[in-house]
Amino acid sequence: PNQYTEQEAKKLGVVGWVKNTSQGTVTGQVQGPEEKVNEMKSWLSKVGSPSSRIDKTNFSNEKEISKLDFSDFNTRY
Repeated sequence: PNQYTEQEAKKLGVVGWVKNTSQGTVTGQVQGPEEKVNEMKSWLSKVGSPSSRIDKTNFSNEKEISKLDFSDFNTRY
């Protein structure tokens, strides 16, 4: 399922990571231009991967950064 998140992130040009948790939720980090990050947040809130059911989304620790910490977007296990 996270392959869809990866595809969307790469399409938008944001970097970071996503991971499924043992509680059946997904956690991750997204970095990029504010408008692209906002598009990614919207996609995560409303669309998600085809097999996912989105009950709620929680975005935290939002801040401006001077440089990206990641060069790509990938799935962690």
